[in-house]
Amino acid sequence: MSTVSLVSSAFGDPVPNGRAAEIVRGVQRMFAELGLTSLTEVTLANGRRADVMAVGPKGEIVIVEVKSCQQDFKTDAKWPEYAPYSDRFYFAVDCDFPKALIPEEVGLMVCDGFGGAVLREGAGSPLNAARRKAVTLSFARLAASRLLRAGVTAGPAAYEPAID
Repeated sequence: MSTVSLVSSAFGDPVPNGRAAEIVRGVQRMFAELGLTSLTEVTLANGRRADVMAVGPKGEIVIVEVKSCQQDFKTDAKWPEYAPYSDRFYFAVDCDFPKALIPEEVGLMVCDGFGGAVLREGAGSPLNAARRKAVTLSFARLAASRLLRAGVTAGPAAYEPAID
């Protein structure tokens, strides 16, 4: 299981440590190449925290759950709770992860610190308009909050709203 560093990366985005950090970096680099903008450690309205959330050029919402080892995957039962907040859901693993463990109904990507590749698209379910608007606005507010915090050198941490 990865931990989140108290030190933020650029723009105040929390980053995990160790192998998970390499996978996250690869996910974010791949998303950038595909035209998606991403944030890490995004708290959803149901209290769950998405490892990576991205918004695409057409407004599509993607959530990625990073699994750095087999034990991390086997002890995680919360991943189905991300679906109501995304159009597409993926697991991101490294090349050594036993990919047969990942359920067929979800997307799968393999990533390292330099990028990644989508091995399988998951069965997506488009968000309804009201949920899409709420998630998109919350994503934008979170990004702005982190940008503000990254520019602040002293004082209390910026408020981070949950994604609705």
